[in-house]
Amino acid sequence: MNDTPQIKDLIGFPQDIVITSHRNPDGDAIGSTLALAAFLRKMNHTVQVILPSEYPDVYGFLKGIDDILIYDLEPAKSDEYIKNAKLTFCLDFNSLERIDKVGMSIKESNAKIVMIDHHMDPEPFYDHGISTPAASSTCEMVYIFMKDIGKDDMVDREIGEALMTGILTDTGSFKHNTNQNTYQIAGQLKAKGVDDYYLQDKIFNSMTEKQLRLLGHCLNNRMELIPKHKTGIIFLNKHDYEVFDIQRGDSEGIVNYLLMVKHIDVAIFVRQQPKIIKMSFRSKGDISVQALARDHFKGGGHKNASGGHAYGSLNKVLDKIKSVIPDYIPPLN
Repeated sequence: MNDTPQIKDLIGFPQDIVITSHRNPDGDAIGSTLALAAFLRKMNHTVQVILPSEYPDVYGFLKGIDDILIYDLEPAKSDEYIKNAKLTFCLDFNSLERIDKVGMSIKESNAKIVMIDHHMDPEPFYDHGISTPAASSTCEMVYIFMKDIGKDDMVDREIGEALMTGILTDTGSFKHNTNQNTYQIAGQLKAKGVDDYYLQDKIFNSMTEKQLRLLGHCLNNRMELIPKHKTGIIFLNKHDYEVFDIQRGDSEGIVNYLLMVKHIDVAIFVRQQPKIIKMSFRSKGDISVQALARDHFKGGGHKNASGGHAYGSLNKVLDKIKSVIPDYIPPLN
């Protein structure tokens, strides 16, 4: 699905626009919203980015991030912007459930809704959309949109840094989810002055002492390998959250360390939070974790990167994961 011509018409004259993305925003959610916001402001639109929940501190260096409204912190102000908007862009998510109360406000508004997203099986909540599951990231899609409407000359270093942030984080520094466009776009952004070395350093070399100690704890005390099914699992329980005072973003990227182990092709990271158990799934090559997350843990995402959640005891959730793994990951011969 690609409604680029219709979306081009919608932004053809200045108006009030809201841009939003999913709860617990990652680099792609933040990068795509900031990039599109800066781009639309150059076209003389009035733009407000609203995110359901707070973003990790690691992205604080991006220009424009301080202007983001966090719905959890300022719901009334956020609702007012959503109510007055003529156009709402929904980036990096394919269901209003992913944005909680923000989704309820958008649903009740009179604004036209545009979705740009690379997750599979989008729900029909939008008026116009661009859906490309093969894309590396929503940031990649946003850049292609800018190019397709003939406005890529408006992409400056500020917009480029935001776009490159999403591409770097959603591909794990070009380790997965890449395609031909990914590398071409990265090259074009670098030609526009984007310093990818600076971004890599800001994003991936900014761990605190607490985060490094938490990583050590996960690898030493909370890791289990299931060699027969090429799977690794790391979990964190409520006690871990208290001992390490784990805050938003502290556990970012831990799941990827499992895939550094030889012959481990599937990584699962399980976190026991106060009211819910959240899971991150990663895989290599042709092994799909999307179906596993969708079928058993009310989640989904991409073939090699998905998420899910469950309620109940941590031990029962871990047992369930281990019991269903053989249905999705064939044993080693």
